[in-house]
Amino acid sequence: QVQLVESGGGLVQVGGSLRLSCAASGRTFSNYFMGWFRQAPGKEREFVAAISESGHYTDYADSVKGRFTISRAKNTVYVQLNNLKPEDTAVYFCAASTAYSDHRKIDDIRSWGQGTQVTVSS
Repeated sequence: QVQLVESGGGLVQVGGSLRLSCAASGRTFSNYFMGWFRQAPGKEREFVAAISESGHYTDYADSVKGRFTISRAKNTVYVQLNNLKPEDTAVYFCAASTAYSDHRKIDDIRSWGQGTQVTVSS
């Protein structure tokens, strides 16, 4: 299993930006498809973005497409959050899955981080 630790969350105004980081340790990071999910109060955890092992393929939820950008380097995966909206307020979780699983499906996630809070104030 790979261990994941997120950082970079915080409080930001509408239209602002944040960059979340997820540091990985343990099993070989490059073997994993990496992603981000989020969970708002009272709502289910939902897929946000994912990036392939090579970094050549990315996938985004429709709600964040054009505003969020996922990337990876060495043992870290990032997500740049731009033009933030109040509905982006949530705990953001880093996630690792394999190439043979559905990276959008919660049940297929192999490892989770502890989460980092993002709050967007209006």
